[in-house]
Amino acid sequence: MAKVELKQPVVQEISETIKDAQSVVVVDYRGLTVAEDTQLRKQLREAGVSYKVYKNTLVSRAVEGTQFESLRDVLEGPNAFAVSTEDATAPARVLAEFAKKAPNLEIKAGVVEGTFYDANGMKMIASVPSREVLLSKLLGSLQSPITNLARVLNQIAEKGGAADAAVEAAPAEAEAEAPAEEAPAETPAE
Repeated sequence: MAKVELKQPVVQEISETIKDAQSVVVVDYRGLTVAEDTQLRKQLREAGVSYKVYKNTLVSRAVEGTQFESLRDVLEGPNAFAVSTEDATAPARVLAEFAKKAPNLEIKAGVVEGTFYDANGMKMIASVPSREVLLSKLLGSLQSPITNLARVLNQIAEKGGAADAAVEAAPAEAEAEAPAEEAPAETPAE
Protein backbone atom coordinates (compact mmCIF):
# COMPACT_ATOMS: atom_id res chain seq x y z
CA MET A 1 0.00 0.00 0.00
CA ALA A 2 1.41 3.41 -0.96
CA LYS A 3 2.10 6.12 1.59
CA VAL A 4 -0.34 8.46 -0.15
CA GLU A 5 -3.17 5.97 0.40
CA LEU A 6 -2.36 5.83 4.11
CA LYS A 7 -2.33 9.62 4.44
CA GLN A 8 -5.54 10.29 2.51
CA PRO A 9 -7.89 9.27 5.38
CA VAL A 10 -6.06 11.68 7.73
CA VAL A 11 -6.32 14.54 5.22
CA GLN A 12 -10.03 13.70 4.87
CA GLU A 13 -10.43 13.76 8.68
CA ILE A 14 -8.78 17.19 8.89
CA SER A 15 -10.97 18.47 6.05
CA GLU A 16 -14.11 17.24 7.82
CA THR A 17 -12.97 18.82 11.10
CA ILE A 18 -12.43 22.27 9.58
CA LYS A 19 -15.31 22.15 7.07
CA ASP A 20 -17.82 23.95 9.35
CA ALA A 21 -15.26 25.60 11.63
CA GLN A 22 -15.65 29.21 12.70
CA SER A 23 -12.04 29.31 13.84
CA VAL A 24 -8.81 27.33 13.76
CA VAL A 25 -5.90 28.25 16.03
CA VAL A 26 -2.36 26.88 15.60
CA VAL A 27 -0.25 26.45 18.75
CA ASP A 28 3.25 25.26 19.54
CA TYR A 29 2.81 22.87 22.44
CA ARG A 30 6.49 21.99 22.98
CA GLY A 31 7.52 22.08 26.62
CA LEU A 32 4.09 21.29 28.07
CA THR A 33 4.10 18.56 30.68
CA VAL A 34 1.74 15.63 30.33
CA ALA A 35 -0.35 17.03 33.21
CA GLU A 36 -0.54 20.46 31.55
CA ASP A 37 -1.48 18.94 28.20
CA THR A 38 -4.20 16.85 29.86
CA GLN A 39 -5.58 19.91 31.66
CA LEU A 40 -5.52 21.97 28.45
CA ARG A 41 -7.37 19.29 26.50
CA LYS A 42 -9.99 19.10 29.26
CA GLN A 43 -10.56 22.88 29.24
CA LEU A 44 -10.82 22.96 25.46
CA ARG A 45 -13.24 20.03 25.42
CA GLU A 46 -15.45 21.78 28.02
CA ALA A 47 -15.51 24.86 25.75
CA GLY A 48 -16.61 22.73 22.78
CA VAL A 49 -13.24 23.00 21.03
CA SER A 50 -11.59 20.14 19.14
CA TYR A 51 -7.83 19.90 19.81
CA LYS A 52 -5.52 17.60 17.94
CA VAL A 53 -1.95 17.22 16.70
CA TYR A 54 -1.52 16.55 12.97
CA LYS A 55 1.46 16.46 10.64
CA ASN A 56 1.99 19.86 9.02
CA THR A 57 2.11 18.41 5.49
CA LEU A 58 -1.28 16.78 5.96
CA VAL A 59 -2.81 19.97 7.37
CA SER A 60 -1.32 21.91 4.47
CA ARG A 61 -3.08 19.59 2.00
CA ALA A 62 -6.36 19.72 3.91
CA VAL A 63 -6.54 23.54 4.11
CA GLU A 64 -5.66 24.07 0.44
CA GLY A 65 -8.43 26.02 -1.24
CA THR A 66 -10.27 26.77 2.03
CA GLN A 67 -10.61 29.91 4.15
CA PHE A 68 -7.87 28.42 6.37
CA GLU A 69 -5.23 28.23 3.62
CA SER A 70 -3.37 31.24 5.08
CA LEU A 71 -2.32 29.02 8.03
CA ARG A 72 0.12 27.19 5.74
CA ASP A 73 2.72 29.92 6.39
CA VAL A 74 2.96 29.05 10.12
CA LEU A 75 3.10 25.27 9.74
CA GLU A 76 6.64 24.74 10.99
CA GLY A 77 7.71 22.60 13.92
CA PRO A 78 5.33 20.61 16.08
CA ASN A 79 1.84 22.11 16.03
CA ALA A 80 -1.51 21.40 17.57
CA PHE A 81 -4.77 22.67 16.13
CA ALA A 82 -7.72 23.98 18.12
CA VAL A 83 -10.95 24.07 16.09
CA SER A 84 -14.32 25.48 17.05
CA THR A 85 -17.55 25.20 15.09
CA GLU A 86 -19.71 27.02 17.66
CA ASP A 87 -17.88 29.92 19.35
CA ALA A 88 -15.34 31.61 17.08
CA THR A 89 -13.35 33.11 19.96
CA ALA A 90 -13.41 30.10 22.32
CA PRO A 91 -10.13 28.47 21.19
CA ALA A 92 -8.19 31.74 21.49
CA ARG A 93 -9.72 32.56 24.90
CA VAL A 94 -9.03 29.13 26.42
CA LEU A 95 -5.51 28.89 24.95
CA ALA A 96 -4.53 32.43 25.99
CA GLU A 97 -5.84 31.89 29.52
CA PHE A 98 -4.00 28.57 29.79
CA ALA A 99 -0.77 30.12 28.42
CA LYS A 100 -0.72 32.46 31.44
CA LYS A 101 -0.13 29.40 33.66
CA ALA A 102 1.90 27.44 31.11
CA PRO A 103 4.25 29.86 29.32
CA ASN A 104 5.59 27.08 27.08
CA LEU A 105 2.30 27.09 25.16
CA GLU A 106 2.67 29.51 22.25
CA ILE A 107 -0.21 30.67 20.08
CA LYS A 108 1.27 31.01 16.59
CA ALA A 109 -1.69 32.21 14.52
CA GLY A 110 -5.28 31.51 13.67
CA VAL A 111 -8.14 32.10 11.29
CA VAL A 112 -11.32 33.43 12.87
CA GLU A 113 -14.42 33.69 10.68
CA GLY A 114 -12.27 33.74 7.53
CA THR A 115 -9.70 36.33 8.68
CA PHE A 116 -6.06 35.44 9.38
CA TYR A 117 -4.55 36.73 12.65
CA ASP A 118 -0.94 36.45 13.76
CA ALA A 119 0.04 35.80 17.40
CA ASN A 120 -0.69 39.41 18.46
CA GLY A 121 -4.01 39.40 16.64
CA MET A 122 -4.97 36.18 18.40
CA LYS A 123 -4.28 37.87 21.76
CA MET A 124 -6.79 40.55 20.77
CA ILE A 125 -9.32 37.89 19.74
CA ALA A 126 -8.76 36.14 23.08
CA SER A 127 -9.88 39.28 24.91
CA VAL A 128 -13.30 39.26 23.20
CA PRO A 129 -15.91 37.90 25.63
CA SER A 130 -17.98 34.88 24.66
CA ARG A 131 -21.34 35.31 22.94
CA GLU A 132 -23.17 34.42 26.17
CA VAL A 133 -21.28 37.06 28.17
CA LEU A 134 -22.00 39.70 25.52
CA LEU A 135 -25.69 38.80 25.45
CA SER A 136 -25.96 38.93 29.24
CA LYS A 137 -24.29 42.37 29.26
CA LEU A 138 -26.71 43.57 26.60
CA LEU A 139 -29.68 42.21 28.53
CA GLY A 140 -28.40 43.83 31.72
CA SER A 141 -28.06 47.20 30.02
CA LEU A 142 -31.57 46.91 28.58
CA GLN A 143 -33.05 45.96 31.96
CA SER A 144 -31.32 48.74 33.89
CA PRO A 145 -33.53 51.69 32.77
CA ILE A 146 -36.70 49.64 33.27
CA THR A 147 -35.59 48.60 36.75
CA ASN A 148 -34.76 52.19 37.67
CA LEU A 149 -38.14 53.43 36.40
CA ALA A 150 -39.94 50.75 38.39
CA ARG A 151 -37.96 51.68 41.51
CA VAL A 152 -38.82 55.40 41.17
CA LEU A 153 -42.51 54.67 40.58
CA ASN A 154 -42.53 52.35 43.58
CA GLN A 155 -40.97 55.05 45.80
CA ILE A 156 -43.54 57.60 44.66
CA ALA A 157 -46.37 55.17 45.39
CA GLU A 158 -44.97 54.30 48.83
CA LYS A 159 -44.80 57.98 49.82
CA GLY A 160 -48.41 58.47 48.82
CA GLY A 161 -47.30 61.00 46.32
CA ALA A 162 -48.82 59.30 43.33
CA ALA A 163 -51.82 61.63 43.33
CA ASP A 164 -49.61 64.70 43.83
CA ALA A 165 -47.33 63.57 40.98
CA ALA A 166 -50.35 63.11 38.69
CA VAL A 167 -51.68 66.61 39.53
CA GLU A 168 -48.27 68.20 38.91
CA ALA A 169 -47.84 66.31 35.65
CA ALA A 170 -51.27 67.34 34.29
CA PRO A 171 -50.53 71.11 33.96
CA ALA A 172 -47.15 70.38 32.38
CA GLU A 173 -48.82 68.09 29.82
CA ALA A 174 -51.49 70.72 29.08
CA GLU A 175 -48.82 73.33 28.34
CA ALA A 176 -46.96 70.92 26.07
CA GLU A 177 -50.14 70.09 24.14
CA ALA A 178 -51.22 73.74 23.63
CA PRO A 179 -50.81 74.75 20.00
CA ALA A 180 -48.05 77.22 19.31
CA GLU A 181 -48.99 80.58 17.88
CA GLU A 182 -49.27 80.31 14.18
CA ALA A 183 -47.26 82.59 11.97
CA PRO A 184 -49.32 84.68 9.57
CA ALA A 185 -49.68 82.94 6.25
CA GLU A 186 -47.95 84.57 3.35
CA THR A 187 -50.21 85.77 0.62
CA PRO A 188 -49.18 84.65 -2.79
CA ALA A 189 -48.12 87.43 -5.13
CA GLU A 190 -50.41 87.91 -8.06
